[in-house]
Amino acid sequence: MAITPKSALQRARDCLEIEQAAIAATAAGLDRRFVDVARAIETATGEGSKLICSGVGKSAHIAQKLVGTFNSTGIVTCFLDATQALHGDLGLCAPGDIAMLFSNSGQTEEVLRLLTMLRRFDVKVIACTAHPESDLAREADYQLIYHVPREACPLELAPTASTTAAMALGDALAMVLLKSRGFTRNDFAKFHPAGNLGRVLLLRVGDIMRKGDRLAVAPEGITTQDAILRLTKAKSGSIALVNARSGKLTGILTDGDFRRAALSGEGFLQQPVKAFMTRAPKTIAEDALGVDALRLFEAHKIDDLIVVNSAGKPVGLVDGQDLPKLKIV
Repeated sequence: MAITPKSALQRARDCLEIEQAAIAATAAGLDRRFVDVARAIETATGEGSKLICSGVGKSAHIAQKLVGTFNSTGIVTCFLDATQALHGDLGLCAPGDIAMLFSNSGQTEEVLRLLTMLRRFDVKVIACTAHPESDLAREADYQLIYHVPREACPLELAPTASTTAAMALGDALAMVLLKSRGFTRNDFAKFHPAGNLGRVLLLRVGDIMRKGDRLAVAPEGITTQDAILRLTKAKSGSIALVNARSGKLTGILTDGDFRRAALSGEGFLQQPVKAFMTRAPKTIAEDALGVDALRLFEAHKIDDLIVVNSAGKPVGLVDGQDLPKLKIV
């Protein structure tokens, strides 16, 4: 049958809605068993043991993806091929480990055989399946159950909604554990040092801020005209204003503040800049992550962010226009 725009789009929407329904049903069906699984993994890995994921076919792909997710969030996890396990790979198992075995039907022969072998190594087993009455679920120590009203495949054969639900449930488990362990962006960055993600996560405010001649700083008592001249010389959109004695930041004058000052009447250029500056501006520390700066820009709708040291003195400026060039946004 030829693909037409109307039929293709309708079929695609039907598929997505069916998979969406599986995730919704899985979310609605979460119960104490999910909590027990999360606590069991937290306890085992907290005591130095590892998480093992395994499955056959599409379930193996899900297991492998989740291995990456758990490892990236600091939980030591290994993939164990259910077939190769019976030919020597069981050597990676150790007493105290905990294993997640994926099987939609819960009756996959290789997975059931693996479960039996894991018992010999004193490894606790989590069954991840859509069938709580299956042999896998009944024999396992814990159950991670997902719900699939129907597959998106019109033949009801190709795993579609079931693989989506299993994957989403595994992701949910990983995020619960991430949160419970107090995992931070700094922790995440340590495990992602390569590629653009790593570069962005590891980038510090000190790496991206403007400083030296590009940082305009002046006492708050100077005239607005002098402040504008210094701002222009630094080719900046703002100037940091400080207390003349302590050097601590007291305010900021931006292009917007200058335009508003111009509306105050003649002679505004000779008035003290502190009359027009924005007091107590948003600031950030030099050792903060670049993504933290981005969040402040987005949350407060600002164009410039002053970087201060531990004494509250300005040491740099993050210009919102620089972020796209650095590919942080």
